[in-house]
Order: sequence, then structure tokens, then C-alpha cells
Amino acid sequence: MKSSIRILLVIAFITGATWLAGQVVTTAAKKSGLEARLAQALKLYPDADVDKNGTLSVDEALKYLEAHPELKALLAAKSKSKGANTSKPGEFTTPAALGLPPGPRVFVCAHSFMIFTATMLPKMTEAAGIGYQDAGRQMIGGSRTLQHWEVPDEKNLAKMVLREGSVDVLTVSPHMLLPDEGIDHFTKLGLEKNPKLRVLVQASWPARDGNLTGEFHNAMRNDATVESLRKLQELQRDQWLKQLEAQVTALNTAAGKEAVCIVPVGDAVFALRECVIEGKAPGLTKQADLFKDDLGHPMPALSALVSYCHFGAIYQRSPVGLPVPAALEGAPQAAELNALLQELAWDAVTQYPMSGVKAEVLQ
Repeated sequence: MKSSIRILLVIAFITGATWLAGQVVTTAAKKSGLEARLAQALKLYPDADVDKNGTLSVDEALKYLEAHPELKALLAAKSKSKGANTSKPGEFTTPAALGLPPGPRVFVCAHSFMIFTATMLPKMTEAAGIGYQDAGRQMIGGSRTLQHWEVPDEKNLAKMVLREGSVDVLTVSPHMLLPDEGIDHFTKLGLEKNPKLRVLVQASWPARDGNLTGEFHNAMRNDATVESLRKLQELQRDQWLKQLEAQVTALNTAAGKEAVCIVPVGDAVFALRECVIEGKAPGLTKQADLFKDDLGHPMPALSALVSYCHFGAIYQRSPVGLPVPAALEGAPQAAELNALLQELAWDAVTQYPMSGVKAEVLQ
């Protein structure tokens, strides 16, 4: 039972990262859910049906992918052909005219569950009295960090700036398929050029609440209870987060220092959802109001929460007291909600041992 649940969570996080994930999330057919995607995959690769029962299981699909590296390479090439969306370094740097002391040079290397932090962090940082130093940003939808690494060198902004030694903080966002070799590669390259580099790895929230069997709609999130959320969170920790922690621990051991840390945004998201359930989230009455869609892309409140987590991890200080961000200004009880988001974010990063932020850090 645990094995099947683990596979579902794996698939939920690697949408767009592998052939199977592509089959899972591609809009297709009038059939619903995972069954339809596996049926479509079976038509393309009938020999993946090992037991020849006419049905392709998740386990068979994953094993087939692992057994065919040439297929992996082909799909990786297709993924790379889409390229990465980037911005020029310095585009969002705080103007020198503001006279703020410069903070670390930050490069955001992300998928869609994190890229918005690159837009929200500059204003948050300036409001905290720190000059935001933009080393650049690179985005690939539905990506593993490895996909960013595999972007051709001439188009790979992340590699370019790391090779220049012009990055102090690199933030990355893996999907569920671990280990993510891209984290290792970027860390090694970055530390060679800047020994003081810090790599912050986002531990995201589960897409579709971990559900890929049958129909799932955003509104179904409203049915989650505190108990069911805590079970989902614990499952995520056991089946995914521990793997990420092991990878990060190995990287830090090799580096001989705490060069890589984890930003526990998933913990903050679960905490906010519990507040919504308990009626403690000002202006929010339904959990579904936190998400744009079934997959789980964030609405402004959730985007702000995640960005506050990154703020705390990057600058080693509390976001409590920062003004309401522009994205939340029109929300009901915006000031009260903003204060809650800041507190939840700071609690998450200070209570998680591998965030690199200690509870005794001055707020």
C-alpha cells in the first residue's frame, strides 16, 4: 500500500519531467485520471506491458523508462528544445540611488511552483532595507533541476553566471523524482567559482494533493481535514523529503560545510491550510482559494507565503513586519492575512533543522 502511494506522489511531482509524467498530465481523452494516461502510453509502447494483461501499471511504466535510456535521452532532448525562459542579470536589482546596503546576489532557477519568488523578493527585500541584487532567473515549466543543467551551455544563463562567480545564493526547485542530479552539478560548479555560494532547495507542496487516480478538482481540497492534511504531510516527509535530505546531507559532507539548505515551503503551505480549516486565516474561507488550478499553482496569498519563506532563508531574518505586497493589496483583511503569512513562513524556516536558519536569529 505504501509503495503504491509513494508512486502516486512521485508521479504528482514530476509532471513534465519524464515520459510517464508527460502521459499523466497531458490533457487527453475523455477518460479520466491516471488510467487514461497509462492507456495512451500503452498504445505507444506496448512492450512495456510485462505481464501481458493488456493494462499498463505505474510500476511497469516506470521500470520501462528506466530500462530504456535512449528513450530518456530522446525525451530530454525534446524537453531541452523548448528552451528556458530567462531574464538578464541585474534587471531587478535595486537602484543604487536608493542607498540601501546590497544583499547577496540571488539567482532563481525554478519551475512554476517557485518562479514567482523572483518577482516578489525584490520589493520584499527593499522594504526590509536591503538592496536586492538580481543575478538572474531561469524558468522551465514542470522541470527537475537536472533539466536546467541540461539546457545547452550557450543558452544556459544559470551556468553562465555561476561560472562567472557572480552568484551568492542559488535557489532551485526539484520535482519529486529524486535524487535530482542537477542539484549536485550546480552546487559543484558554483562552489568552484564562489566558495561562499549558498544553494537553497525548495521543498514544495504536493501537486493535486497527491491524487492521480480518477478525477481531482481544486474544490476537492476544501474537503481536507486537519487530520488528512497531517497524514499527507507525513507521507510526503517519509517518501520524498527524507530522500532530499539525504542528498543535501551528502552534498554538504562533500563540501565540508553547510553549503546547501532546504527551504520548507511545503510545511508552511500545510500550516496555512490548517489555519483556513480552523477559521484562523483572515479573509480566507476555503482551502481552494489558495490555488489557481487542480495541479496546485498558487494564488497570491500562497505566492506571498512561499516568497516569505525564501526571504527568511536567503537573508537569515524574519519577514514579520514587512508591508503588504502589491499582489495582496486587494485581498479582504490584507494586513491581517499578510501578518499571518509572515509568521507562518518564519515558523516554518526556523523550526526546520535543514533550512540554515536558526530560531535564535534576530527578528
